[in-house]
Amino acid sequence: MSRTEFGKGAARRTRRAGLVPAVLYGHGTDPVHLSLPGHDVQLALRVANAVLEISIDGGKSQLALAKQVQKNPIKGDIEHLDLVIVRKGEKVTVEVALVVVGDHPSDRMVMMDQQTIALEVEATHIPTSVEIDVTGLEIGDTVTAKDLKLPAGAVFPGEPDDLMLSVAATPSQAALDAELAAASGEGTEETEAAEEA
Repeated sequence: MSRTEFGKGAARRTRRAGLVPAVLYGHGTDPVHLSLPGHDVQLALRVANAVLEISIDGGKSQLALAKQVQKNPIKGDIEHLDLVIVRKGEKVTVEVALVVVGDHPSDRMVMMDQQTIALEVEATHIPTSVEIDVTGLEIGDTVTAKDLKLPAGAVFPGEPDDLMLSVAATPSQAALDAELAAASGEGTEETEAAEEA
């Protein structure tokens, strides 16, 4: 439903009523201030890049993508939502999670250079994640943007050689112990120097 009251007091009253204050904008239209059902919005936004279908005061429904979500830092409740109008077939740029799949031997470890990837995709076909299979990768191997299997219609707007992850040797226990000893030794020398001064 559209909102006619604005400001902190009005926003608090809206939230107390179980609603989330929101603003819908885009495609050259004037911003529309809304009050959305809090529980439904919370459930819908559990999925990253969720596209919501919004009907304003019983009128024609529109598709909207959550552009900015403000949450209460303690409770985690949504306090305000900025939505941008999208249309079927329209391309949008979104951040999509990178997920490592597959097994690798314990003598190597996967070093993620990126946790997410920006993709240009159709607004109604946004993937929840992009998988990177590490099965068979050797120490020193890397995976770049050009190596990713992107969903149909998705385009990566960055450089093909952008690093996503690399595979390194897992440090031995002896190497970890030596590194720890060196780090604690440095701290001891600094403490002794400070005491002498």
